[in-house]
Amino acid sequence: MIGWIEGIQRAIEYIEDNLTEELDIQDIAEKAFVSAFHFQRVFSTLCGFTVGEYIRNRRLSLAAQELSESNARIIDVAVKYGYDSSESFTRAFTKFHGIPPSVARLKGANLKSFARLKIKLTLEGGTMLEYKIVEKAQFTVMGRVRSFNNETSYDDIPKFWHEHIHSEESKIVCGMYGICMDSDGKTFN
Repeated sequence: MIGWIEGIQRAIEYIEDNLTEELDIQDIAEKAFVSAFHFQRVFSTLCGFTVGEYIRNRRLSLAAQELSESNARIIDVAVKYGYDSSESFTRAFTKFHGIPPSVARLKGANLKSFARLKIKLTLEGGTMLEYKIVEKAQFTVMGRVRSFNNETSYDDIPKFWHEHIHSEESKIVCGMYGICMDSDGKTFN
């Protein structure tokens, strides 16, 4: 199984390294040492989307990032990410992001990011994340640490915040957001 995972990862790395080039399924599958048919079938089963959808979504995600961060011409970005015309690029971009490429340049434009796949023993990424870049005034972040039991955390965490709000420390540490993290540092609500 490890050999198969390494092969898929090599194929994904090949895709990522060549997103601005013409990609052929035969070349991609060779990186995993399997046939194109088998690679596509397994990739689709594991990921829930096709290799073509993955490539298209990654390209459109990177194109939006480039448009929002640079003054590159739309046609140049379209050609870079494999589109023959600005019209076909605009149609695909609008379908994916919900806005045309010209609007992606505006501050605060709502864009989508399609994360790169990484294989461990499970697949991560490949999920849609809508985002908007907003400039905020400077602010200070402070934190308090307390461990909670998984089984009682739904009761204990609200009690923790209630105690904090009614303590003297709330005058020092106060705000609108509470962030909880698991022991691996992953945030959750």
